[in-house]
Amino acid sequence: MSSERLLRLMLRLEGARRVTASRLADEFGVSVRTVYRDVAALSAAGVPIVTESGHGGGVRVLDGWHSGLSGLTSDETTALMLLGVPGLARELGLDAESAGRKLLGVLPITVRENAAGIGARIHVDVPGWFHRDDAVPALRPLVSAVLGGRRVRMRYRTREARVVDPLGLVTKAGTWYLVAASGGRVLSYRVSRIVSVTETDEPATRPDDFDLAAWWRDATVRFDRALLRYTCTVRLSPTGVRRLADVVGTEAASAVPGATGATGPSTPEWTAEWTTAELRLEAEDVAAWQLAQLPGHVEVLAPRSLREAVGAYAVAAAELNSPPLTEPSASSCADR
Repeated sequence: MSSERLLRLMLRLEGARRVTASRLADEFGVSVRTVYRDVAALSAAGVPIVTESGHGGGVRVLDGWHSGLSGLTSDETTALMLLGVPGLARELGLDAESAGRKLLGVLPITVRENAAGIGARIHVDVPGWFHRDDAVPALRPLVSAVLGGRRVRMRYRTREARVVDPLGLVTKAGTWYLVAASGGRVLSYRVSRIVSVTETDEPATRPDDFDLAAWWRDATVRFDRALLRYTCTVRLSPTGVRRLADVVGTEAASAVPGATGATGPSTPEWTAEWTTAELRLEAEDVAAWQLAQLPGHVEVLAPRSLREAVGAYAVAAAELNSPPLTEPSASSCADR
């Protein structure tokens, strides 16, 4: 049972005098039986629903009853969409806490107690552990322009001011990006690098078929591919194949499919089939560091300079971690 559908059903019934179960089923894309189950669930939760059979009958809420959700402001309604993402509503200048209090206040007591219990026991910290948040003073005026459909005049880094059509905002790992149309192209701008921004009175031009999420996915793939300019040939053990994406990234690992059939070094432990693959990575120093994370599971075939660099990492690790001639005493370890 979908809690989102229950909330939508409650709001739908609140705004209607009477509606048939079959019509509700069509509107919500479910069966009539599902509608009756949802109605029963709302009734059990304390929503005063009246069902009337026969000609002209249907489902409605008791006359004079209101959920109170209509008292939410526009910003609070938007903030409700972000309640599960701590910090985002605050950065956008939206009062998620106020919206949450209003929502809890009008929910039936059993639902309210359950929601409060979950909130006290589950916390989601969205930004990465090693990410430092950017200062984004330009974010709030951009939010106003994006939601209001207005063009903005902005200056990015040290470049001259330009007028752009804001199409949306994206946050990735705690970093905000503006997606905007400029000069016939759609580009992304890191919000922390926008020096100044002013909302204009001109309406922004937005393509009817523009899909922000789809554009961002495609742009991310294009960006990742543009970085992969260094070509190398390697042999990978089955374990190396499985772990390759973890050390070089999914895009680099899948850029060029490898041909199978080669075997590993002629020692008993290397009897499994190895894979020969041509990879596209960022640069030689980056490739050496990444491939060194697969000790014993990767052999660089070309270029020779990369093979030597990966080997140097292995030699350094072996020298640093070779067993000492004498075992240190417990006291000497404790003194370190």
